[in-house]
Amino acid sequence: ALDFIILNRMTRIIPFSIVLSLSLGIASAGFADPPDSTRYFLTDTSRTTFHFQGTTITQYHGAFAAAYSGNNSLSPNVEEATSITATIFAGVRLWHGASFYFNPELAGGNGLSSVTGMAGFPNGETPRIGTPAPVITIARGYFQQTVALSSARDEHLSDALNQVAMDLPRDRFTITIGKYALSDFFDNNSYSHDPRLQFENWALMENGSWDYPANTRGYTYAAMIEAKFADWSLRASTASEPTSANGPTLTYESGAHGETVELEHDYKINDNSGVTRLLLYNNTADMGNYDEALSNPKYDTNVANTRQYGRNKYGFGLNMEQELATNIGAFLRAGWSDGRNETWAFTEIDRTATLGLSFNGAIWHRDKDVIGIAGVVNGLSDDHRRYLTAGGYGFIIGDGALNYAPEMIIEAYYLIALTDAVLLTADYQFVANPAYNADRGPVSVIGARAHVEF
Repeated sequence: ALDFIILNRMTRIIPFSIVLSLSLGIASAGFADPPDSTRYFLTDTSRTTFHFQGTTITQYHGAFAAAYSGNNSLSPNVEEATSITATIFAGVRLWHGASFYFNPELAGGNGLSSVTGMAGFPNGETPRIGTPAPVITIARGYFQQTVALSSARDEHLSDALNQVAMDLPRDRFTITIGKYALSDFFDNNSYSHDPRLQFENWALMENGSWDYPANTRGYTYAAMIEAKFADWSLRASTASEPTSANGPTLTYESGAHGETVELEHDYKINDNSGVTRLLLYNNTADMGNYDEALSNPKYDTNVANTRQYGRNKYGFGLNMEQELATNIGAFLRAGWSDGRNETWAFTEIDRTATLGLSFNGAIWHRDKDVIGIAGVVNGLSDDHRRYLTAGGYGFIIGDGALNYAPEMIIEAYYLIALTDAVLLTADYQFVANPAYNADRGPVSVIGARAHVEF
């Protein structure tokens, strides 16, 4: 019922109406009789898909130096926290090129200091956790329709998480509508994207400056169009925003919605595969303004007191991955947001740059193992920096004062595959200037992760 209400409200908005109209037209094409040899077509190779994942992450940090602490500071005392998620990935083919996916998810546990104190937070599973007690929710429920744009069948999509197996042409058009995470489709990276199997830090699983529309658990209601032509892909979405910063409730109306566009190009350098992605976004919501919170005493240095519908936050991101040699890959991300209005959904990063390497265990005769190492530099806009220096708080960071310095992170992990289904990871993260504060830290975070998938 909630899904219906939100989608019904979304249809009143022009961008979504355009997407929906295109979606219905494409879907109607999918009802046609199986095509003959003169028409473009897909070949469905399976009817259903079913998978499961379970992940638990335990992290620890020791005591560290802190000249002072505020409401949103990482605790300078010894601390440990554990999170857990379990997800069912179920899908069914409805007709030629059409499928529906449904993901019940259990999530619970804690993040260090209740998920505050670092903009590049060390546990990528905690955005999906709203309460320590395990709770079952519907993470995803969405419809997808693919239409062939050529008669060739030169690509096979294997059965995978939320993917019914099918053969299809590389040139195609896909619409996706329902509830999901925008990060399922945007800002992907083969080496640095999945905190259940790869790097765990928020700034490494996504472009940290992309304040992507999502509720507390990381999901939203959205419609997306994607077109693929040879080595190029273009995808665009419109999505609902939370009604409050990092809140659990979503809305879509004239003053609250988010648009994301991404252009992707696949290429080879000396037979080594590479991908470049350019991301653009603009979010509109009931945001507060940092300068306004400082300029008028009646707002009491609280950005939440200045909230007003129709304010926006925009930015861009660059995402590259490159195979350097067999079993060795490199990646980088760079991102920027205007940072005038408050962070609304993801984390308080206005500038970011990341660089890393991934080594497949085939090098040392462990085909399923992986070693990764990466570095991150995060920064703030001038407006955001002045607000925190004056004692303001966001929903992730705020020490009550600020001696500004870039937040710098190094993460290294070793994933060992006990079997194809059971994987264990040892993880280490070093954070200098947590929450951009040179008066606190550095801090080392040691982690252990267990992941089951079938």
